[in-house]
Amino acid sequence: MARDGRCPFDPPPGLRAAGPVSRVRLWDGSSPWVVTRYADVRAVLSDPRFSADTDRPGFPHTSPGVAARRGRARSFINMDDPEHAAQRRLLTSDFVVRKVEAMRPRVQEVVDELIDAMLAGPKPVDLVEAFALPLPSLVICELLGVPYADRAFFHRAARTIVRQDTPPEESVRATEELLAYLGELADRKVAERGDDVLSRLVHEQLLPGALTREQVASMALLLLVAGHETTANMIALGTAALFEHPDQLALLRSGADPAVVAGAVEELLRYLTIVHLGRRRVALADVEVGGVTIRAGEGVIAAADVANRDGEAFADPDSLDITRRARHHVAFGYGVHQCLGQPLARVEMQVAFDALFRRIPDLAPVEPVERLPFKHDMIVYGVHELPVTW
Repeated sequence: MARDGRCPFDPPPGLRAAGPVSRVRLWDGSSPWVVTRYADVRAVLSDPRFSADTDRPGFPHTSPGVAARRGRARSFINMDDPEHAAQRRLLTSDFVVRKVEAMRPRVQEVVDELIDAMLAGPKPVDLVEAFALPLPSLVICELLGVPYADRAFFHRAARTIVRQDTPPEESVRATEELLAYLGELADRKVAERGDDVLSRLVHEQLLPGALTREQVASMALLLLVAGHETTANMIALGTAALFEHPDQLALLRSGADPAVVAGAVEELLRYLTIVHLGRRRVALADVEVGGVTIRAGEGVIAAADVANRDGEAFADPDSLDITRRARHHVAFGYGVHQCLGQPLARVEMQVAFDALFRRIPDLAPVEPVERLPFKHDMIVYGVHELPVTW
């Protein structure tokens, strides 16, 4: 559904007006249910009677490209328990808050290096390419054990995968190229073990036979793509939103208290909800949601972006208010499939927004918001470019 060009940060008005539980039509002619109320979205995402398995009949795929590559890079986010829990558990220790907090000094170092390069170079500059994209890319590369020097390749492949209009054959080809690359990297880790997630998976899971080479490559693909695409878009889109709300930006700039920055990140997550095509499921049984019976085999889209604007959960929901207690948002999902990497995303965004506006206090957009190229064509919402100056 189209957004209102005057309100590019808001969910599509047609989706908000559709009602709490209603039918929508997808690209393939199917008619899944869309659920928009906050309480109902949490109910769907926490109910094991709604499956995340993309191979099940009736699953509401986001695009022909996504449907074509199902099964080629099967990872735990597209599995149900107990298989989902077993694979996710292998990575839980890498993303616990304590371990991620220990990474904060390194994240700060990366952020400062990127800002140093911006300040030393010409202006204006595209904040996406100069800052928002390289920050999470470099961090996830170091954590996973992927050479950052290969970023041009995996950025291109990731963009192909997350575009909604990518032809199916191109989507499949990009997925297989990434899987082959990560599989070969896993092979090298056998003899060249490093202090990284991929090395640990190879030596603790692949070599003993607990996981196959394909499973390791699929898990690495998920971490690599999700680990940079989502945070990069949040940083860029969050900056654009703050430019449009100078009162909130002033509060952020004046906030020496880390709690102010942390609160701003949570509110931006709620307000923007960049996974804007919903969390998708298929019913395994007849389930009543919001007074409507969803039948077994019917697809369901839990519209987290609309749920995060539900007035019953958030007062004055269409206002950006960084002083709001917004931690209970569903931007990271809800239930057992809630985003594994959210502690890392939070640290990256907290450091990024704090340093960016503290070190460049007069940072300003070059183009008005209505001229920004928004990512209506992507699975993850954001801006393709954000020219800034100071």
